[in-house]
Amino acid sequence: MKRYLILLLVGLAAYAATLVVSKKLLANEIDGAATNIFLSLAPMLPAIFICGIIVRTISQMDEMQRKLQFEALVLAFTGTALISFGYGFLEGSGFPKLSMFVVWPFMATLWAIGLVFGRMRYR
Repeated sequence: MKRYLILLLVGLAAYAATLVVSKKLLANEIDGAATNIFLSLAPMLPAIFICGIIVRTISQMDEMQRKLQFEALVLAFTGTALISFGYGFLEGSGFPKLSMFVVWPFMATLWAIGLVFGRMRYR
């Protein structure tokens, strides 16, 4: 688990650094659509690394831990799907439009809540 946390922190630090650098370069209004697209998507490279670390770590867990992760992810997926779908209807009736950036933090929060409840349930 220690190695997982170290790799996760490395990925998060790389993500933060890439995000800051890409935003600063984009603020300089560089010419070229391809360059702007690359700079806009550059933070996705460390994000892909982080996803790989998560998948690898879950694949190395014992069956009980994988079951907890699976159930937590099911809660996160279905909860996020229902809430975002429902909010789409509310936007149609005048609620403010939300950025897609709210989806991942919401899903991560539901994943964490699912893990807490799962651990309590299987004690």
